[in-house]
Amino acid sequence: MISALNQLVDAIEDHLTGDIAVGDLAARVGLTEYHLRRMFSSLSGMPLSEYIRRRRMTMAATDVLANGELLAVAVRYGYGSAEAFSRAFRSVHGAGPGDVRRDGGPLRMQPQLRFRLTVEGNTPMDTRIADRPAFRLIGHAARVPLIHHGINPHIQAHIAALPATEHARLKELGNTDPAGLLQVSDDVDPDYAEGSELTYLHGVAVSEATPVPGDLDVITVPAGTWAVFHTDGEYPAVLQSTWAATATDWFPSNPWRLRPGPSIVAVLNRAPDFSSASCELWLPVERA
Repeated sequence: MISALNQLVDAIEDHLTGDIAVGDLAARVGLTEYHLRRMFSSLSGMPLSEYIRRRRMTMAATDVLANGELLAVAVRYGYGSAEAFSRAFRSVHGAGPGDVRRDGGPLRMQPQLRFRLTVEGNTPMDTRIADRPAFRLIGHAARVPLIHHGINPHIQAHIAALPATEHARLKELGNTDPAGLLQVSDDVDPDYAEGSELTYLHGVAVSEATPVPGDLDVITVPAGTWAVFHTDGEYPAVLQSTWAATATDWFPSNPWRLRPGPSIVAVLNRAPDFSSASCELWLPVERA
Protein backbone atom coordinates (compact mmCIF):
# COMPACT_ATOMS: atom_id res chain seq x y z
CA MET A 1 0.00 0.00 0.00
CA ILE A 2 2.76 2.49 0.94
CA SER A 3 4.64 1.68 -2.26
CA ALA A 4 1.47 2.03 -4.36
CA LEU A 5 0.68 5.45 -2.89
CA ASN A 6 4.21 6.71 -3.49
CA GLN A 7 4.09 5.47 -7.09
CA LEU A 8 0.82 7.36 -7.46
CA VAL A 9 2.42 10.56 -6.11
CA ASP A 10 5.36 10.16 -8.51
CA ALA A 11 3.01 9.65 -11.45
CA ILE A 12 1.06 12.78 -10.50
CA GLU A 13 4.30 14.80 -10.55
CA ASP A 14 5.01 13.51 -14.07
CA HIS A 15 1.56 14.58 -15.30
CA LEU A 16 0.86 17.89 -13.57
CA THR A 17 0.53 19.62 -16.95
CA GLY A 18 -1.43 16.80 -18.59
CA ASP A 19 -4.26 14.36 -18.01
CA ILE A 20 -3.96 12.16 -14.92
CA ALA A 21 -5.69 8.80 -15.47
CA VAL A 22 -6.04 7.61 -11.89
CA GLY A 23 -7.73 4.37 -12.97
CA ASP A 24 -4.74 3.44 -15.15
CA LEU A 25 -2.32 4.28 -12.35
CA ALA A 26 -4.31 2.14 -9.92
CA ALA A 27 -4.31 -0.81 -12.31
CA ARG A 28 -0.56 -0.44 -12.75
CA VAL A 29 0.01 -1.01 -9.01
CA GLY A 30 -2.62 -3.76 -8.73
CA LEU A 31 -5.37 -1.79 -6.97
CA THR A 32 -8.81 -0.51 -7.88
CA GLU A 33 -9.28 3.23 -8.36
CA TYR A 34 -11.96 3.17 -5.65
CA HIS A 35 -9.63 1.64 -3.07
CA LEU A 36 -6.67 3.83 -4.06
CA ARG A 37 -8.69 7.05 -3.74
CA ARG A 38 -10.16 6.02 -0.38
CA MET A 39 -6.79 5.03 1.08
CA PHE A 40 -5.13 8.21 -0.23
CA SER A 41 -7.75 10.48 1.34
CA SER A 42 -7.76 8.56 4.62
CA LEU A 43 -3.98 8.61 5.03
CA SER A 44 -3.21 12.08 3.64
CA GLY A 45 -6.18 13.90 5.14
CA MET A 46 -7.29 15.33 1.80
CA PRO A 47 -9.05 14.01 -1.32
CA LEU A 48 -6.79 12.93 -4.19
CA SER A 49 -8.46 15.49 -6.48
CA GLU A 50 -7.68 18.27 -3.98
CA TYR A 51 -4.03 17.20 -3.72
CA ILE A 52 -3.69 17.27 -7.53
CA ARG A 53 -5.26 20.75 -7.64
CA ARG A 54 -2.94 22.05 -4.91
CA ARG A 55 0.17 20.63 -6.58
CA ARG A 56 -0.83 22.10 -9.94
CA MET A 57 -1.41 25.52 -8.39
CA THR A 58 1.91 25.27 -6.50
CA MET A 59 3.79 24.70 -9.75
CA ALA A 60 1.67 27.30 -11.54
CA ALA A 61 2.69 29.89 -8.95
CA THR A 62 6.29 29.49 -10.06
CA ASP A 63 5.29 30.22 -13.66
CA VAL A 64 3.21 33.22 -12.57
CA LEU A 65 6.15 34.68 -10.63
CA ALA A 66 8.34 34.15 -13.69
CA ASN A 67 5.98 36.52 -15.54
CA GLY A 68 4.55 33.82 -17.75
CA GLU A 69 1.58 34.93 -19.89
CA LEU A 70 -1.52 34.03 -17.84
CA LEU A 71 -3.49 32.33 -20.61
CA ALA A 72 -0.47 30.22 -21.53
CA VAL A 73 -0.01 29.22 -17.88
CA ALA A 74 -3.74 28.43 -17.61
CA VAL A 75 -3.66 26.17 -20.66
CA ARG A 76 -0.46 24.46 -19.45
CA TYR A 77 -2.25 23.36 -16.27
CA GLY A 78 -5.47 22.26 -17.92
CA TYR A 79 -7.68 25.38 -17.77
CA GLY A 80 -9.53 26.66 -20.80
CA SER A 81 -9.48 30.32 -19.82
CA ALA A 82 -7.49 32.77 -17.73
CA GLU A 83 -10.63 33.42 -15.66
CA ALA A 84 -11.09 29.75 -14.70
CA PHE A 85 -7.38 29.49 -13.88
CA SER A 86 -7.54 32.65 -11.74
CA ARG A 87 -10.46 31.26 -9.73
CA ALA A 88 -8.60 27.99 -9.07
CA PHE A 89 -5.41 29.87 -8.23
CA ARG A 90 -7.21 32.14 -5.77
CA SER A 91 -8.99 29.18 -4.11
CA VAL A 92 -5.59 27.65 -3.25
CA HIS A 93 -3.40 30.68 -2.55
CA GLY A 94 -5.98 33.17 -1.28
CA ALA A 95 -4.89 35.75 -3.86
CA GLY A 96 -5.15 36.06 -7.63
CA PRO A 97 -2.25 35.60 -10.07
CA GLY A 98 -1.96 39.37 -10.62
CA ASP A 99 -1.69 40.04 -6.88
CA VAL A 100 0.97 37.37 -6.46
CA ARG A 101 2.92 38.63 -9.45
CA ARG A 102 2.86 42.17 -8.03
CA ASP A 103 3.46 41.38 -4.36
CA GLY A 104 5.30 38.07 -4.49
CA GLY A 105 2.60 36.41 -2.39
CA PRO A 106 0.80 35.23 -0.40
CA LEU A 107 1.45 31.66 -1.54
CA ARG A 108 0.18 28.47 0.05
CA MET A 109 2.49 25.89 -1.43
CA GLN A 110 1.62 22.19 -1.30
CA PRO A 111 4.75 20.06 -0.83
CA GLN A 112 4.97 16.75 -2.64
CA LEU A 113 3.64 14.05 -0.36
CA ARG A 114 5.72 11.04 0.61
CA PHE A 115 4.14 8.14 2.47
CA ARG A 116 6.32 6.27 4.97
CA LEU A 117 5.74 3.19 7.07
CA THR A 118 5.59 3.77 10.83
CA VAL A 119 5.04 1.26 13.59
CA GLU A 120 1.39 1.41 14.58
CA GLY A 121 -1.20 -1.23 15.36
CA ASN A 122 -0.58 -1.32 19.08
CA THR A 123 -4.38 -1.45 19.59
CA PRO A 124 -5.89 -4.77 18.45
CA MET A 125 -8.89 -4.47 16.11
CA ASP A 126 -11.82 -6.81 16.76
CA THR A 127 -12.50 -7.96 13.19
CA ARG A 128 -14.14 -10.82 11.33
CA ILE A 129 -14.60 -11.62 7.64
CA ALA A 130 -18.14 -12.48 6.51
CA ASP A 131 -19.25 -13.87 3.16
CA ARG A 132 -22.84 -12.80 2.52
CA PRO A 133 -25.34 -13.72 -0.19
CA ALA A 134 -27.18 -10.92 -1.97
CA PHE A 135 -29.53 -8.95 0.28
CA ARG A 136 -31.39 -5.66 0.35
CA LEU A 137 -31.25 -2.65 2.63
CA ILE A 138 -34.64 -1.05 3.16
CA GLY A 139 -35.71 2.05 5.07
CA HIS A 140 -35.80 5.80 4.71
CA ALA A 141 -33.08 7.48 2.61
CA ALA A 142 -31.90 11.08 2.25
CA ARG A 143 -29.04 12.91 0.54
CA VAL A 144 -26.75 14.44 3.18
CA PRO A 145 -23.26 16.02 3.26
CA LEU A 146 -20.31 13.96 4.46
CA ILE A 147 -18.92 15.06 7.85
CA HIS A 148 -15.77 13.32 9.09
CA HIS A 149 -15.86 14.21 12.80
CA GLY A 150 -18.62 14.51 15.35
CA ILE A 151 -22.37 14.18 15.00
CA ASN A 152 -23.76 14.78 11.51
CA PRO A 153 -26.73 17.12 12.17
CA HIS A 154 -28.31 16.32 8.79
CA ILE A 155 -28.43 12.61 9.60
CA GLN A 156 -29.57 13.39 13.12
CA ALA A 157 -32.46 15.49 11.78
CA HIS A 158 -33.40 12.79 9.27
CA ILE A 159 -33.66 10.14 11.99
CA ALA A 160 -35.43 12.47 14.42
CA ALA A 161 -38.14 13.14 11.82
CA LEU A 162 -39.15 9.47 11.84
CA PRO A 163 -41.87 8.55 14.37
CA ALA A 164 -41.05 5.99 17.06
CA THR A 165 -43.53 3.58 15.51
CA GLU A 166 -41.50 3.59 12.30
CA HIS A 167 -38.35 2.45 14.11
CA ALA A 168 -40.35 -0.43 15.58
CA ARG A 169 -41.79 -1.35 12.18
CA LEU A 170 -38.35 -1.41 10.58
CA LYS A 171 -36.99 -3.66 13.35
CA GLU A 172 -39.80 -6.14 12.68
CA LEU A 173 -39.04 -6.16 8.95
CA GLY A 174 -35.32 -6.92 9.34
CA ASN A 175 -34.59 -10.62 8.88
CA THR A 176 -30.90 -11.05 7.97
CA ASP A 177 -27.41 -9.83 8.84
CA PRO A 178 -26.35 -7.15 9.48
CA ALA A 179 -28.93 -7.31 12.25
CA GLY A 180 -30.87 -4.51 13.94
CA LEU A 181 -31.36 -0.90 12.90
CA LEU A 182 -28.67 0.15 10.44
CA GLN A 183 -26.94 3.37 9.45
CA VAL A 184 -26.09 2.99 5.77
CA SER A 185 -23.84 5.25 3.68
CA ASP A 186 -24.02 4.74 -0.09
CA ASP A 187 -22.95 6.59 -3.25
CA VAL A 188 -20.04 8.10 -1.32
CA ASP A 189 -17.56 10.23 -3.25
CA PRO A 190 -14.50 8.00 -3.96
CA ASP A 191 -12.25 10.80 -2.69
CA TYR A 192 -14.25 10.85 0.58
CA ALA A 193 -14.25 14.65 0.44
CA GLU A 194 -15.72 16.46 3.43
CA GLY A 195 -18.96 18.15 2.41
CA SER A 196 -19.57 15.92 -0.61
CA GLU A 197 -23.02 14.34 -0.76
CA LEU A 198 -23.88 10.73 0.02
CA THR A 199 -27.05 8.70 0.34
CA TYR A 200 -27.85 7.93 3.97
CA LEU A 201 -30.40 5.21 4.70
CA HIS A 202 -31.86 4.48 8.12
CA GLY A 203 -33.23 0.97 7.94
CA VAL A 204 -32.65 -2.76 8.14
CA ALA A 205 -31.35 -5.66 6.06
CA VAL A 206 -33.71 -8.20 4.49
CA SER A 207 -33.16 -11.26 2.36
CA GLU A 208 -33.30 -10.85 -1.40
CA ALA A 209 -36.73 -12.54 -1.64
CA THR A 210 -38.41 -10.53 1.14
CA PRO A 211 -41.37 -8.39 -0.06
CA VAL A 212 -40.70 -4.69 0.58
CA PRO A 213 -43.43 -2.17 1.49
CA GLY A 214 -43.88 0.41 -1.24
CA ASP A 215 -43.19 3.40 1.02
CA LEU A 216 -39.60 2.34 1.78
CA ASP A 217 -36.40 3.08 -0.13
CA VAL A 218 -34.31 0.10 -1.27
CA ILE A 219 -30.58 -0.45 -1.84
CA THR A 220 -29.81 -3.78 -3.52
CA VAL A 221 -26.55 -5.32 -2.31
CA PRO A 222 -24.93 -8.08 -4.41
CA ALA A 223 -23.30 -11.14 -2.88
CA GLY A 224 -19.80 -10.49 -1.57
CA THR A 225 -17.31 -10.40 1.28
CA TRP A 226 -17.39 -7.96 4.19
CA ALA A 227 -14.87 -6.94 6.85
CA VAL A 228 -16.77 -6.43 10.12
CA PHE A 229 -15.18 -4.27 12.83
CA HIS A 230 -16.61 -4.27 16.37
CA THR A 231 -16.48 -0.98 18.31
CA ASP A 232 -17.47 -0.22 21.88
CA GLY A 233 -17.30 3.14 23.66
CA GLU A 234 -18.05 6.84 23.26
CA TYR A 235 -20.34 7.47 20.30
CA PRO A 236 -19.61 8.50 17.57
CA ALA A 237 -15.93 9.13 18.42
CA VAL A 238 -14.90 5.47 18.79
CA LEU A 239 -16.70 4.53 15.59
CA GLN A 240 -15.01 7.32 13.63
CA SER A 241 -11.58 6.45 15.06
CA THR A 242 -12.08 2.80 14.11
CA TRP A 243 -13.09 3.86 10.61
CA ALA A 244 -9.84 5.84 10.31
CA ALA A 245 -7.80 2.94 11.73
CA THR A 246 -9.06 0.62 8.98
CA ALA A 247 -7.07 2.79 6.56
CA THR A 248 -3.99 3.44 8.69
CA ASP A 249 -3.61 0.01 10.31
CA TRP A 250 -5.88 -2.73 9.00
CA PHE A 251 -5.86 -2.49 5.20
CA PRO A 252 -2.09 -1.89 4.87
CA SER A 253 -1.38 -5.06 6.90
CA ASN A 254 -4.07 -7.39 5.53
CA PRO A 255 -4.63 -8.91 2.06
CA TRP A 256 -7.93 -7.09 1.47
CA ARG A 257 -9.02 -3.94 -0.34
CA LEU A 258 -12.23 -1.95 -0.44
CA ARG A 259 -14.71 -2.62 -3.22
CA PRO A 260 -17.60 -0.34 -4.24
CA GLY A 261 -20.69 -0.71 -2.12
CA PRO A 262 -22.43 0.71 0.93
CA SER A 263 -20.76 0.95 4.31
CA ILE A 264 -23.04 -0.15 7.13
CA VAL A 265 -23.09 0.57 10.85
CA ALA A 266 -25.16 -1.82 12.97
CA VAL A 267 -25.94 -0.46 16.42
CA LEU A 268 -25.96 -3.48 18.73
CA ASN A 269 -26.50 -1.69 22.04
CA ARG A 270 -26.46 1.94 23.21
CA ALA A 271 -26.91 4.24 26.17
CA PRO A 272 -30.32 5.96 26.41
CA ASP A 273 -28.79 9.29 25.34
CA PHE A 274 -26.59 7.62 22.67
CA SER A 275 -23.44 8.93 24.39
CA SER A 276 -21.93 5.44 24.11
CA ALA A 277 -22.70 2.42 21.97
CA SER A 278 -21.58 -1.01 20.81
CA CYS A 279 -21.53 -1.12 17.02
CA GLU A 280 -20.39 -3.16 14.06
CA LEU A 281 -18.88 -1.42 11.06
CA TRP A 282 -19.42 -3.43 7.85
CA LEU A 283 -17.14 -2.55 4.92
CA PRO A 284 -17.35 -4.29 1.50
CA VAL A 285 -13.99 -5.87 0.65
CA GLU A 286 -12.29 -8.19 -1.82
CA ARG A 287 -8.95 -9.97 -1.95
CA ALA A 288 -6.12 -7.60 -2.85
